[in-house]
Amino acid sequence: MTSFVTRRRILQGGAALAGMAGFAQIDPGFFFSSAFAQEAQPMVFLSAENITGNWDPTAHTTLSQKNIEGFVMGFLTRTPMTLEDPGAVVYELATSIELLDPHRLQIKLRDDVQFHDGKPFLAEDVKATFEYGSQPDRPAQWYPGPTETLTIETPDEHTVIVDTSKGGYPAHLFMFLASFLPMMSAKDIAGGPGGPLSQRLNGTGPFRFVEQRGNDTVLEAFDGYFKGKPSVPSINFTFVGDSTTRMLSLMNGQANIVERLEPEQVDTVSGNADIAINEVVSVENKYLWFRCSKPPFDDLRIRMAACHSIDRELILELLGSAGHASSNFISPVKFGYIELENYPAYDPERAQALLAEAGFPGGEGLPPLEYITSVGFYPKTVEYGEVITAMLNEQGFNVSLTVLEPAAWNERLYHRPGGGPGHMVDCGWSTGSPEPDLVLRTHFHSSSHRITGIEDAEIDASLDKERSASTLEERQAILQTETMPLLAQKMPALSLFTSVMIHAMRKELTGLYIYPDGSIDATGKAA
Repeated sequence: MTSFVTRRRILQGGAALAGMAGFAQIDPGFFFSSAFAQEAQPMVFLSAENITGNWDPTAHTTLSQKNIEGFVMGFLTRTPMTLEDPGAVVYELATSIELLDPHRLQIKLRDDVQFHDGKPFLAEDVKATFEYGSQPDRPAQWYPGPTETLTIETPDEHTVIVDTSKGGYPAHLFMFLASFLPMMSAKDIAGGPGGPLSQRLNGTGPFRFVEQRGNDTVLEAFDGYFKGKPSVPSINFTFVGDSTTRMLSLMNGQANIVERLEPEQVDTVSGNADIAINEVVSVENKYLWFRCSKPPFDDLRIRMAACHSIDRELILELLGSAGHASSNFISPVKFGYIELENYPAYDPERAQALLAEAGFPGGEGLPPLEYITSVGFYPKTVEYGEVITAMLNEQGFNVSLTVLEPAAWNERLYHRPGGGPGHMVDCGWSTGSPEPDLVLRTHFHSSSHRITGIEDAEIDASLDKERSASTLEERQAILQTETMPLLAQKMPALSLFTSVMIHAMRKELTGLYIYPDGSIDATGKAA
């Protein structure tokens, strides 16, 4: 992991999560360089993705807004998620998380935290956040079971007990989810989906939401932040869809930090004394999602033939520093990751055999297929999209590539009645937690198919089994020996590679900590 961290120290003792399937408590202690702090400059961040306009954290899965939430909202815990220790935990709003028994989890909260509107952060807010986020109508549903399967007790203002016995699944699932959940105010939640939640962010984080000005989101340092007011006075988070424009803005001093660099841009600025590069293996895998509910990808043999037609090593060569090899449906920094032995490799002969078995020898008789991708957000999507299209066509698939700006691409992304637009969609999936189900269950369980539309009883049963394991150790074993290999047999999507998050920043920001989901610690404060 390459990041500009000035120090990292292990806390001794008192880690309620220590010793539980890789959990360890750490204190990152991240700092800005003194030059930037002393000058008290606003930080201008150029984002590669537009925002939706709905600020309810449960109403969208937009990474740019998730990154903004990282500045504004508070989390019970954070997870730096390195390749060396995916389960490391940094306590933030929680002071301890303890498994009382297989179905009860106790969370102790800090007593010195307030929301930006002045309301104290209390157990009632955690309870309201959990219950609201688990409602099945929320696009970014977070939880392993619906609201009615949870019993949440608040014995005092700073203690929360999560009881999952009604749902029959273990409470330890919430340990990982705690790092993914922005804590919302119970008062805001009472206003419902169309109320204050959708109109602005109200968190406990180091920066408060000020306003939205077109493509600019304006944030301001929060005086009442429990670790002390940040050194950075304000942040302008601005959408700029073109990667070249983002880089030029950084080089001429109009921006302080930009994201999603192209590999050749890294080479261009690597010798610039005023610019630093931050690279980190991310939580995000990039996928070629198949529309499994409509022909021809409702046929497993056609999906497998497509997978065997694609040389992923060639794609990694094209990506350079922006890609990391992986053979699984989750990132290597996620809980339970393993290199799957049965993950389909490039094998044109096998592709041809499967096409013939499915009744389409050499691809003859297959319908025209649309492959949808985006430009300007993810690095090299058009370039490797053209390569994938050529490789599929070489094996007899009749594929055309549709390239869209991020907003138009996002509108076509999700599964709809009849299967959704196109037949294959390029999209990454990034969640700020080691929890694998935020990818696996979200996309491959029939109760929650986001893009593929797959409905498969065997996959459902395996996902239910791993989710219901009594311990994290047992769950890890099921994931690695049953669930993940089964998905590799069914291939509802081909995970192409794990993204490497590449940011470029002015040298005075050296010391900024960037999490593997792209969110940033911009406080300049020790944890």
